[in-house]
Amino acid sequence: MVNSSKYLKATFKSRPNRFIAEVEIDGEIVIAHVPNTGRCKELLIEGATVYLMPSDNPKRKTKFSLLFVENNGALVSIYSQEANKIVYEGILNGKIKELNGYSIIKREKTVGNSRMDIYLDNPEENKDCYIEVKGVTLVEDNVAIFPDAPTERGKKHLDELIELKKKGHRSVAFFLIQHPNGNSFRPNWQTDIDFSETLTMAEKAGVEILVYKSKNSLNGNEIIGKAMEYNLEKY
Repeated sequence: MVNSSKYLKATFKSRPNRFIAEVEIDGEIVIAHVPNTGRCKELLIEGATVYLMPSDNPKRKTKFSLLFVENNGALVSIYSQEANKIVYEGILNGKIKELNGYSIIKREKTVGNSRMDIYLDNPEENKDCYIEVKGVTLVEDNVAIFPDAPTERGKKHLDELIELKKKGHRSVAFFLIQHPNGNSFRPNWQTDIDFSETLTMAEKAGVEILVYKSKNSLNGNEIIGKAMEYNLEKY
């Protein structure tokens, strides 16, 4: 668990590219790494309060990572890789009832040319499960929406889940809402119709869709143990 005293409070100024942000600390402009390849343009707006994690790694190009941003009175986690960890720990701690009952719980499993985020297995009962996790930060009218930018990689993962299901494996597309104001989920038809159509196809093929929410704090993020509603219909 992260100690909140390790974070530095800063003011967001700009995002020259998807990997870095310019932020202001005590009147000085510094560069921070942004660990989220999404646009996040509704979150990373000039003047927004952000929280940085310093690094003492001399090989890093940037000294800070931008992990949290305040948005509409809420603390939002934009560390996309953290979503996998939160879901993994939620499964270990039995907080995701739909995924209980497995004796083997692993992070990452190679399938073909890709890696699924989480793999579950129960050899005694000859049942396994492949899980792909997506962190969701875009929220409109309390509805969490994914993706916030076109994602060929995301579509590819859904295609792989469909193929795994056809081969007899349990497959799950897991969406973790990392914005406290999101109370339900839908795909972003306006921004990425290919991903949205593939998600609809995946559900029809038997791929399970789970939507949960994270509780965010500078002392650590954890999953809230209740499945959320979702709607795949085109808007």
